[in-house]
Amino acid sequence: HGYTTIRIKFDFKMPVNEALQKVKDAVDKARTKSDFPDLPVEPTIFELDPSKMPIMNINLRGENTSVLKDVAKNLEKTLEDLPEISEVDIRGIQEQEMRIDVDPIKAQSVNVTLDDIQNAVSSENQTISGGEVLMNGMRKTIRIEGEFKDADELRKVVVKQDEFLPVYLEDVASVYFGNSDTTSYAREFGSSVVMLDIKKQAGQNLLIASDKINEIIALAQKDGTIPRSVDVSLTNDQSNNTRDMVSNLENSIIFGIILVVGVLLFFLGFRNALFVGVAIPLSMLMSFMILNALGVTLNVMVLFSLVLALGMLVDNGVVIVENIYRFMDEGYTAKEAVIQGVGEVAWPIISSTATTVAAFIPLALWPGIIGEFMKFLPLTLMVVLTSSLFVALVINPVLAVSYMKIKQEKPVKQIVFKSFLILSVIGIFFVIFGFLSFGNLLIFFGLMSLLNYYVLYPGTMRFQEKFLPRLDRIYVQFLTFVMTGKRPLKFILGTIGLLFFSIFLMVIFPPKVEFFPENNPNYVNIFIS
Repeated sequence: HGYTTIRIKFDFKMPVNEALQKVKDAVDKARTKSDFPDLPVEPTIFELDPSKMPIMNINLRGENTSVLKDVAKNLEKTLEDLPEISEVDIRGIQEQEMRIDVDPIKAQSVNVTLDDIQNAVSSENQTISGGEVLMNGMRKTIRIEGEFKDADELRKVVVKQDEFLPVYLEDVASVYFGNSDTTSYAREFGSSVVMLDIKKQAGQNLLIASDKINEIIALAQKDGTIPRSVDVSLTNDQSNNTRDMVSNLENSIIFGIILVVGVLLFFLGFRNALFVGVAIPLSMLMSFMILNALGVTLNVMVLFSLVLALGMLVDNGVVIVENIYRFMDEGYTAKEAVIQGVGEVAWPIISSTATTVAAFIPLALWPGIIGEFMKFLPLTLMVVLTSSLFVALVINPVLAVSYMKIKQEKPVKQIVFKSFLILSVIGIFFVIFGFLSFGNLLIFFGLMSLLNYYVLYPGTMRFQEKFLPRLDRIYVQFLTFVMTGKRPLKFILGTIGLLFFSIFLMVIFPPKVEFFPENNPNYVNIFIS
């Protein structure tokens, strides 16, 4: 049969439940009309809810199907007790059901119809309330279970009372346990498996849910709930993407600090470069606190925005620290240098940050579903830039007035080697006990102390004593050349000419624009109906 799909687009402010109900009402109204065609299948109206997609699949493989089914049922019950999990679906198993095969000849001989059998079975297969009883000051509800537990109970059901003898179900039908029709298949690497689709509760933490699921599986394998004969594998774990992005953010922050300190090391020295380097983790920490207060979760767009902001949040700190350094180099005391240095550039960096933040405001006001998706980018960037401004104007001056020095002191060899040994030993212990990131970071800092003693400090001194003065002389000569005679006007006209020439080239050779680049997906979902 053919089919028709109707996609309806509502205003973004329309509540989902209200929109769904309006569509159902409209379809019901259309079905009552005389010209509505007869359809083999009734129209289906459903809401596409991303939260109903599985966050993880647990695959069970083994020889004994009944064992796999029991294990799946136990895991289903345990996992659904977690507050982070909304539902667990089992696929690839056949449910056992009670089957009744009626012999039409026997039924006709005692004048029993199918309705008689159906009504008799339905009335007997019920659990009913037996009222309440007061015991020890507590009111307890009594329940009378009437559901069938085995085939023998069902066989003794009276389907009709004859004049002389009752007619039992076993007199007119065969009753036995059988497997239900197969409604789902689950395969992994070509082999049949029993699969559990785990769906997360909306608003719950994906990483916590994934960790708890892994703990439950590990505990079940340890205590024998999952036998050794059953192989367990996890697929479609959506938390891996989030963990990778968080790991990339951590690496970006660490390498950002290293690169910033490495570049400023040659201009300001190791100690003063650290003042700017601390702006990265402090600004990030402050941003996390503000975003959490605003109710923003750590989603894909927020992580992307944080990585994007890494290159911008050190600008204010560089300006502040360098200006304080200049005043101290001119002979001011630390306190006077901080007051003069910060006061001189405070309003320029405030206005600079404000203009950058203002550029993202229109993006934050983007309407519709795309706006709801993209608003995290400008919001995160504005929060990070504001945090970096606070760190530059408040934290960096406090550090500078206490610890900034003009002349670099040569590292003491004994202290360097002690630092290397202490950091390396502590780092190795952390690595042994499973704290790889922190342990590797301590070992790295230990190696950096040696690198600073043998390479960075001598290189910094040569750069500041030889290369930097030469660079200043070249720059002064260039400015003198440019500002002589009519050369300033020529440079201005040349700059304007280059602007129009670049626009002309872009019109003739338009660049290829790709909204979203092609990327190989990690998962493929195929729906067959």
